[in-house]
Amino acid sequence: MTDLQVCSFNVRKIISSVLILLFYPTIVCCECTCEVEDLKHDKGEALKYKLGSILSILVAGAIGVGLPLLGKKIKALSPENDIFFMIKAFAAGVILATGFVHILPDAFDSLTSPCLAHNPWGDFPFTGFVAMVTAIGTLMVDTFATGFYKRMHFNKSKPVNTTDEETAEEHEGHVHVHTHATHGHAHGSASPEEDLALSELIRRRIISQVLELGIVVHSIIIGISLGASESPKTIKPLMAALSFHQFFEGMGLGGCITLAQFKSTSMAIMATFFSLTTPVGIAVGIGISSIYNEDSPTARVVEGVFNAASAGILIYMALVDLLAADFMSPRMQSNLHIQLGANVSLLLGAGCMSFLAKWA
Repeated sequence: MTDLQVCSFNVRKIISSVLILLFYPTIVCCECTCEVEDLKHDKGEALKYKLGSILSILVAGAIGVGLPLLGKKIKALSPENDIFFMIKAFAAGVILATGFVHILPDAFDSLTSPCLAHNPWGDFPFTGFVAMVTAIGTLMVDTFATGFYKRMHFNKSKPVNTTDEETAEEHEGHVHVHTHATHGHAHGSASPEEDLALSELIRRRIISQVLELGIVVHSIIIGISLGASESPKTIKPLMAALSFHQFFEGMGLGGCITLAQFKSTSMAIMATFFSLTTPVGIAVGIGISSIYNEDSPTARVVEGVFNAASAGILIYMALVDLLAADFMSPRMQSNLHIQLGANVSLLLGAGCMSFLAKWA
């Protein structure tokens, strides 16, 4: 190789190095950008799919939450039936997968976005922290609310204890108890079995209300996101996935509401509220679509925090209040067929909901 060729090669090498140095920041920026993904926007077609989503999700949610509530008329869906354990385990798996596979990853994406300032969002794992704090908060609410309602009821049911003298005399082989009361007499009290059943009923009612709160928070956020989107390509898979999503979640919530034994009016209100949440969120998203930017830092922080909180609630409820309560119950522990069926149902529920994460 001649000196001229060597010199030319070195010059090309230097120029290449300079160009790489000049364009390297651009390459790095392209890997981490806050720009909205370039999708084909068609507002007219997108609106049709949004309206279709409202109807589809409303019907799916209503059917899902309504099926377990028909236990009084359909014996197979009755809480006293063994099949109900399978249905409830399936629904608990759906709720668990919703928290771990659907909501928590979305929260991580939102709160670790390059659109957010590194300080504080990049310096601390806020997603896990919010989910943990919310799970602990749910435990505290669960505990304090259960204790409060138990104390309130049992204090009311206690007899008026105004006895100032109580004597027992044995006469002709019988025991006579004579009570002198200044204000009233006690006429019996509830048996320990009745007290235990009442305590369990109170707990189930609190579980169903807290579970609905966690589901509703997530449903509003995802509904607004769908309603604000202007891309039919994004909306179409979401419409199908969210319909199944609402159906399975509704089954879990409906099972809890059934066990809580609310009055028919209360059951109808809770079921209706659940069914309407996501469609209302979509309607709100349609209304604010012109001003809402899901890629803005504020939107990402709000969505991330609410999703992390919702995930914490759902994960706690699925593991502690639904699965642990049923899987450790004497009825399931003493019946191998129920155990096997419930475990299979749990895996199926979690698997089906996890599979949907491919689209939503």
